[in-house]
Amino acid sequence: MAYEKFTILKSTAVPLPIENVDTDQIIPARFLKATERKGFGDNLFRDWRYNQDNSPKKDFVLNDPTYTGQILVGGKNFGSGSSREHAAWAVYDYGFRCVVSSFFADIFKNNCLNIGVLPVQVSESFLETLFETITANPKTSLTVDLPQQTITLDEKGIQETFEINPYKKENLQNGYDDIDYLLNLKGEIEHFAKTRPF
Repeated sequence: MAYEKFTILKSTAVPLPIENVDTDQIIPARFLKATERKGFGDNLFRDWRYNQDNSPKKDFVLNDPTYTGQILVGGKNFGSGSSREHAAWAVYDYGFRCVVSSFFADIFKNNCLNIGVLPVQVSESFLETLFETITANPKTSLTVDLPQQTITLDEKGIQETFEINPYKKENLQNGYDDIDYLLNLKGEIEHFAKTRPF
């Protein structure tokens, strides 16, 4: 499934300064029956967003119109717990293209990279500055530059670099998942096959 190309993203951000956010909190298990990557955004952080009568919890950040944007800034150890890829689907389907944290669970990180969500790992001090600045000014913008592998807090002009697997970086910049990547190489693969002796 192809997705929108990711090169440079400039956006306001939604702060979620909670550590150890696991995949069951991101998307509760009762919503995992669907097999397509659609509709999961409605249930992102479902139990934190809604009361049992389905009314929104006013004190949860996704229900606060003050904070908007395509970047989610989460606390340390984001995406821990089970390996469900639905958690990454929910993040993407809600509209986030980038998640920032000081540490990601490996499986969640890879699931994000596979579907077009860029996980940006920063230092704990930079993360703390992000939370402080965004809370003080919700209009604060961040610029995430994938080609240069940098994230910039525009208001303060401070920047950090981040690491990313070169293969995943190429896929994100082209809007490819793993299957798209192989299909893009179809001509080369067919040519190679024709030159091999049987």
